[in-house]
Amino acid sequence: MKILGIDLGTTNSAVAVADDAPARSVPIMQVVGPGELAERPSLPSFLLLPSELEVPPVQLQLPWSGPLRYAVGTFARERGAELPHRLVSSAKSWLCNPSIDRTAQVLPFRGAQRELDQEMEGGERVSPVNASARYLAHLRAAWDDANPDDPADEQEVLLTVPASFDPVARELTVVAAREAGFDKVTLLEEPQAAFYAYLAARGDAWRKDLAPGDIVLVCDVGGGTTDFSLIEVAQEEGTLSLERIAVGDHILLGGDNMDLALAAIAGQQITDAGKTLDAMQQRALVHACRRAKEQLLDDNPPTSVPISILGRGSKLIGGTMKAEVTREQAEAMLIDGFFPTVPADAKAVRRRTVGLREMGLPYAHDPAVTRHLAEFLGRFGRMPTAVLFNGGVMKAAKLQQRITELLRAWAGRDVKVLGGADLDLAVALGAAHYGQVRRGKGVRIRGGTARSFYIGIESAMPAIPGFAPPVKALCVAPQGLEEGSTVELPDDELGLIVGETSNFRFFAAATRKEDGAGTLIDATAPGLTELDPVEKMVAADGERKTGDLVPVRLEAHVTEVGTLELWCVARDGRGRWKLEYSVRERE
Repeated sequence: MKILGIDLGTTNSAVAVADDAPARSVPIMQVVGPGELAERPSLPSFLLLPSELEVPPVQLQLPWSGPLRYAVGTFARERGAELPHRLVSSAKSWLCNPSIDRTAQVLPFRGAQRELDQEMEGGERVSPVNASARYLAHLRAAWDDANPDDPADEQEVLLTVPASFDPVARELTVVAAREAGFDKVTLLEEPQAAFYAYLAARGDAWRKDLAPGDIVLVCDVGGGTTDFSLIEVAQEEGTLSLERIAVGDHILLGGDNMDLALAAIAGQQITDAGKTLDAMQQRALVHACRRAKEQLLDDNPPTSVPISILGRGSKLIGGTMKAEVTREQAEAMLIDGFFPTVPADAKAVRRRTVGLREMGLPYAHDPAVTRHLAEFLGRFGRMPTAVLFNGGVMKAAKLQQRITELLRAWAGRDVKVLGGADLDLAVALGAAHYGQVRRGKGVRIRGGTARSFYIGIESAMPAIPGFAPPVKALCVAPQGLEEGSTVELPDDELGLIVGETSNFRFFAAATRKEDGAGTLIDATAPGLTELDPVEKMVAADGERKTGDLVPVRLEAHVTEVGTLELWCVARDGRGRWKLEYSVRERE
């Protein structure tokens, strides 16, 4: 059995394979032009849903399919710049958006731009789960086509997710994998996967790079998200060991924001020339600026990059709209704007929002990655001695240099930069290597759950006009609980209402590592964040009637997949109910 490591990325997805040999990347067959197929190192995470007139289905045919009405990958990204109203991007960011029903067909997203309604009329729309499933299905089919004797569903599959994904997003990732034909997957946090790629690339030499007491910051800035993790090096019985000790918040900030920033520069030039951009053209401009960003952040960038988008209507009236972004403009915006020099005690800015807003992605208010980083390190009170960069954005040497300089200034000492694998492929390679580690070939990073999880317990008290009963948060899964572990909570005086739909409140904390299973704290305690509630019909069975309060004890289980299950077990042994994060989200 081989090991497949899959990086389901916001901007690009990748596959790596490992067996008796070290992990290696797998090229992915995909449509790269109308009717043109080629292998590429990665699969751009873009889904194009064109009409038959816009792109004939025969031009989207793959070796393992007939004519298709959709495309994923390189052609979807490139053609999508001209058909932005048919393009799904950043599906992974939508997958962790708690403000929407993530199983509803909301993509491509319209927002409040009603002028797009007519353009999008009749076009297919998909859910974030389904879009993710289509990327995974393509990866599986491409592998199966190239490896007919070793089908993907018979291999060990490691699928990566952001360390900051909440339980709902993790569960929905598993749902997408099953929809794609992967019946059994194991989840792995992306920063850990990047670190495993470093370990695989360095071999035993990593023990010379790091020493007991070292703390490694994994700084992962990708297309749509920024992820921070801290990994500590310790020594146990003369042997070096690794433990993930901290995980940052899920920050929707990355390459997508930079594309928008360059689009603002280019758009201003177009409007200054007396032309107006409609919603369709605004989207096309953003996609054009994505390519410009990659060129301008290269090690040898051009002096400027021309940007052009198609006009609307006839050539005489519409015309092609042109702009130009210079290297100086890009550096001022992308380096000083997104990675400014800030003090060690800086905090990310939280601005007040207006009362009504689109139900779009909950982007970070503060675009400064460095302020988010300073706040993360300040929260945990530990400065790193080494840094490992990951994510497509961090391929830019100038951005690595800015962060390294800041870390050294904050720490007042040297901070070593660890050299890992190819930043575009590191997560997939690390996931495949982790599969080898699970088989006893290499050192394992201890981590378990990235956060502590709690359930809300309503206090029993007399009714008071104008006041709801106070809610306590009961720790059901302490931080660091390993996959496959089960915790039986102390036999508190808890009761479960059966026979009716109830609302269950859940909380999480990344900075309360001292809270053990059964710890009861106030729901407003520092460091506690409320998650999506769960609505569940708890069936009444046997002699129990609707509304009965059944004495129960709680059991928490972290599955091998990495999701959290919470069981309510009747003390009399007559009933067992699972409280799980349902695939169907709140409206």
